[in-house]
Amino acid sequence: MKLTILNFFILSLACFRLTRLIVFDKITEFIRAPFYDEVREVNPDGEEEVYYIPKQTGIKHFFGELLSCYWCTGIWMASAIVIVYYLFPAFSAPVIVILAVAGFGAIIEAIVQHFIEK
Repeated sequence: MKLTILNFFILSLACFRLTRLIVFDKITEFIRAPFYDEVREVNPDGEEEVYYIPKQTGIKHFFGELLSCYWCTGIWMASAIVIVYYLFPAFSAPVIVILAVAGFGAIIEAIVQHFIEK
């Protein structure tokens, strides 16, 4: 299977969206929760802030560190997307396109929000 510029762009957008989904989105918080300790602090303004610190030992520490690093998780998500794309193209193509469209939509939304706030 040949990797065209268009395929590369679609795979890149899908990787971007899947990585953000795993690392940041609330809907996948249950995946990250076992690997973090929640620390609550009150700042000088009296507002409570919540920090998520990776567990301190073992495999949970490893995955906590991995999930707290957007770049690290991105490598693994890119690997998974490319492998699945090449091994199971009929199954993975619709999922990859959905992730790519969602990723492109997220980029457009960020651009719109940037200009609305100014």
